[in-house]
Amino acid sequence: MAQILTVLGVLNLFLAGAMVVPGVVSLLHGEDWSVFLKAVLLTAAAGLASFLPAARRRGREISRREAFLIVSLGWLDASFFGSLPFLIAPCFPSAVDALFETVSGFTTTGASILEAIEDLPKGLLFWRSMTQWLGGMGIILFSIAILPFLGVGGMQLFKAEVPGPFVEKLQPRIASTAKILWQTYLLVSALEAALLTFGGMSLYDAVCHTFTTMATGGFSTKSQSIGHFGTYHRLVILFFMLVAGSNFALHWRLLKGQVGGYWRDREFRFYMAMALSSTFLIALDLLWNLRGPLGRRLEEAAFQAVSIMTTTGYATADFA
Repeated sequence: MAQILTVLGVLNLFLAGAMVVPGVVSLLHGEDWSVFLKAVLLTAAAGLASFLPAARRRGREISRREAFLIVSLGWLDASFFGSLPFLIAPCFPSAVDALFETVSGFTTTGASILEAIEDLPKGLLFWRSMTQWLGGMGIILFSIAILPFLGVGGMQLFKAEVPGPFVEKLQPRIASTAKILWQTYLLVSALEAALLTFGGMSLYDAVCHTFTTMATGGFSTKSQSIGHFGTYHRLVILFFMLVAGSNFALHWRLLKGQVGGYWRDREFRFYMAMALSSTFLIALDLLWNLRGPLGRRLEEAAFQAVSIMTTTGYATADFA
């Protein structure tokens, strides 16, 4: 039980720290930042209440049963405390709606109950996008990265959190693998935000859409989604959707100078073949049913194919 409380405590303290960022965004835009102050204090208090008593009894590897319980409780815990800003701010009709939006964010599902998205305060929209970014790589993975400093082993927790039958270790220590994945995630995210900003998108919109692109979640700060922006921004987001939908271990190896890793990976070759063939089929349909320049129709085909294939769910066209 001490191990479980330790991880949940770390998770809540991490969430409390993450909520400071949208609080600063609210402050900079002249909004009611006390919403996030209250959420930070409540989440941090819960984290300390779980962590401090349990931290005195540590040093044991987490069992497989505990790992599955921690991951399950961790996502429930994150969803509840992550919904506090939405619950405290009078912007959602009910607590169920606030919780729905938060769960959709952390799980990167991307479903939303919001209609007039631009009516929400910028701080809340920033947090809404940030929940997807945190959930995209896995907030549990962040906990794994710092568990060794608390004297807790995390191999079973890593296996329970990562989807699929096989766990790819990039380093002998599992915490080092978690750190590498998060560092790669941060680096690629920073690159996308920089490219979007370079193309004239506001820093706020660039960061929010970077969050939801890298998570393949699809939340947007605009009711028109990516259709609100120009061709340059759509092409940048298209490229990073492809990046986000592929294996981050390959991206890390590229940073290490192993350029050929992509082509040698059968999964990646199949992934790209699916993207190209889907784009081709959609393009054939658009050639018959959509007027406009050929380049525009090819762009629409590629964007919809990749958005659907990676489950990002961005839209640049009206499907009705």
